[in-house]
Amino acid sequence: MTQNSRLPIKAAVKIIVDSPCDLPTAWLKRLDVTVIPAFVIFGTESFADDSIELPRADFYHRLAAAKELPGTASPPAAVAEQLMRDALEKAEQVVVFTVAAQFSSLYNSIRLAAEHVDAQRVTVVDSGTVSMAEGWQAFAAAEAAAKGASRDEVIAIASSVRGRARLLAAIDTLEYLRRGGRVSWAIANIGALLQIKPILDVRNSTVETVARVRTMGKAVQTLVQMAHDAAPLEYLAILHTSNPTGAEQLRAQLADVLPTTEIMIGEATPALGTHVGPGCVGLAYVTKS
Repeated sequence: MTQNSRLPIKAAVKIIVDSPCDLPTAWLKRLDVTVIPAFVIFGTESFADDSIELPRADFYHRLAAAKELPGTASPPAAVAEQLMRDALEKAEQVVVFTVAAQFSSLYNSIRLAAEHVDAQRVTVVDSGTVSMAEGWQAFAAAEAAAKGASRDEVIAIASSVRGRARLLAAIDTLEYLRRGGRVSWAIANIGALLQIKPILDVRNSTVETVARVRTMGKAVQTLVQMAHDAAPLEYLAILHTSNPTGAEQLRAQLADVLPTTEIMIGEATPALGTHVGPGCVGLAYVTKS
C-alpha cells in the first residue's frame, strides 16, 4: 500500500451554515455540517450563539428581563476563516449558507472570510431569509452533498428549496419591534390596546405583514390555514420564542399536513427573537416541487 493510498478520501462538497439557520444539533452532527456562530451581546457580555455558552432558554429568559435589547454580531474573522480551512481539509469544495444579507452583517463578514481563505473553493450563499427557512436550504444541500453531489448540483438544489420556502411568524406583542425601531411608539401602543397580533411573512430578503388578528388563538388558526393552503409540503418546522406549549398546539393541528414525527419544533434563533420577543410561534415550510 502506498503512502498516498492511506490518505482520507475527500468529499466533493462540505456544507457550513451560520447559527441563525436553526438546524437542530442532532441533524448537524448526522450530516457533518459545520456551524459559524453569530454572537449575542447583552451589555458588556458577549456569547457565541452555539446553544452552549447561551442556551436558547436562557437567552429568552434574559430577553424578557432586559431593559435594553441585546445585539447580535458577526464572529471574529479568524473564527470563520479557520472553520473554512478545516472544512477544506475534508472536501474539495465548501458551500456556506447565511442569513439574508439584508438582515445581518453575517453574510458580508463570511463572504470576506471566504475570499481570504480560497475564493475558488468556498462559495457563500445568501439564503434570502432566516431561521429554518434558511435551514431547509442547507439541509437539502447537505443531504445532496452526502450523496456525492457536486458544488453546482448542491447550489441548484438549495436554490430550488429557497424558491419554495416560506417563514411565517405570529407576533405576540409589538413591544420588541417598537424597541428595535421596527414600528413607531404610536402604532405599538395602538396595537397593544387593540390586542393586534400581526403575522409576518419572511422571504426574498423582505419582511411583510400578511395578516392582523386580535388573539394568539386566532393567529395560530391563521397559521394552520396558511399551511393547509400551501400543502402538499416537503418540509415543515414549527418555531417559537419561549412558547413551547403554543408550538405543540400548532403541531397537533398540522398532523394532517405531515406526520407529527416529521414536523420539527425548535426555539428560534436570537437573531430573530431579539426583534420579535418571547411568546411568538411560526412556521418554516417548503412546498413540494
